[in-house]
Amino acid sequence: MTLIEDNKPKILSRLRRIEGQVRGVARMVEQDRYCIDILTQTQALRAALARIEAMLLRDHIDHCVRSAFSSGDVEDQGRKIDELVEVLQRTAR
Repeated sequence: MTLIEDNKPKILSRLRRIEGQVRGVARMVEQDRYCIDILTQTQALRAALARIEAMLLRDHIDHCVRSAFSSGDVEDQGRKIDELVEVLQRTAR
């Protein structure tokens, strides 16, 4: 299963914006900018990535998990639950 097509452009746009932010932070480091300013930007990057993760998680639940449960395929349902638990455990680390 793939991303819901409606969200793909939004996610790609956000990733491109983040890419630009990362380049900006690299320039800040190269220019020996004030540490707190750099940390502020890295926090903004983490927040932006968290928003993308939330979008992807919602897509996965709305599309892949819902599909597995509506199909009645118990094995697929178990796989989807295991995937969700695993990704949430990694996030919690």
